[in-house]
Amino acid sequence: MNKIFTFRPYLKTVVWGGDKIKNFKNIVTDQENIGESWEISGVPGHESVVESGEDAGLTITELIAKYGADLVGEDVYSRFGTDFPLLIKIIDARDNLSVQVHPDDELAGKRHNSQGKTEMWYVIDADYDANIIAGLSQEITPEEYRRRVADNTITDVLANHKSHPGDVFFLPAGRIHAIGAGNLIAEIQQTSDITYRVYDYDRRGLDGKPRQLHVEEAVDAIDYKVYDNYVTDYDRDAEGEVPLVKCKYFDVQKITVDGQISLPHTNESFAVLICISGQCTVDIDHEAACNMSRGNTALVAASARGVTLTGNAVLIAASVPKQ
Repeated sequence: MNKIFTFRPYLKTVVWGGDKIKNFKNIVTDQENIGESWEISGVPGHESVVESGEDAGLTITELIAKYGADLVGEDVYSRFGTDFPLLIKIIDARDNLSVQVHPDDELAGKRHNSQGKTEMWYVIDADYDANIIAGLSQEITPEEYRRRVADNTITDVLANHKSHPGDVFFLPAGRIHAIGAGNLIAEIQQTSDITYRVYDYDRRGLDGKPRQLHVEEAVDAIDYKVYDNYVTDYDRDAEGEVPLVKCKYFDVQKITVDGQISLPHTNESFAVLICISGQCTVDIDHEAACNMSRGNTALVAASARGVTLTGNAVLIAASVPKQ
């Protein structure tokens, strides 16, 4: 089997989308208002399709069915079967996204027969006045939440952060959040498309109608506590591999390549590589190579033993930790 795969991106038009993804990924399309590029997705109805090689045309689900643990890893395959456990996106917010929250596994399972949605953001680029909403600035009750949504003051109690390239935000299920206008972001999340939209600035959708809100559904999903720090701290000047976020759903590192670097790899999980800047060659076991440049995403099979990156680039790497 091939040990590194690339997929056709699914470009999603949304009311708040812009045109940065076209430039970031160096793609030519007449599609407008592209807010999201789903880089690797196992979401039913939007499953990523292999773009080249002997498996071209297979969906990610079909690919897992064909190769099993060799592709995704023994631990991942035993837990998820043919369901790909992560959803990888690039997000361009030309306008503010809605204020939203996602349910945890228990609530999502009860209501939607689905897993929940814990996610993280890596800010690729940000306009000088761009902001991120993550968490609460003061503790509120469910009753106050309802009242503030109704009287348009909910944003007064949300923690607002000026965003910069390289910022990292970890968003466990239940944390209220929103991407502000001017941010280009790489998102790693559980495979779930369940979102409770709680506030949307009285905005209308592309069809001209008010966008649906989920104010009551979110009541039981929101974490009403206030936390000390909502921005993830890490060593921004370190070279090589730098840990960003590790939780039970994903393990994410930033990788700076300046020349050549070899990555440790086990058969417990696949690895997703997202090229944030620059260019590099990914060599797998001296058998297969893939050239990556800014905006490219690739899936490295769990059966790979030696992964060597050569060039000058910054990448984000995501895998699933063993349980």
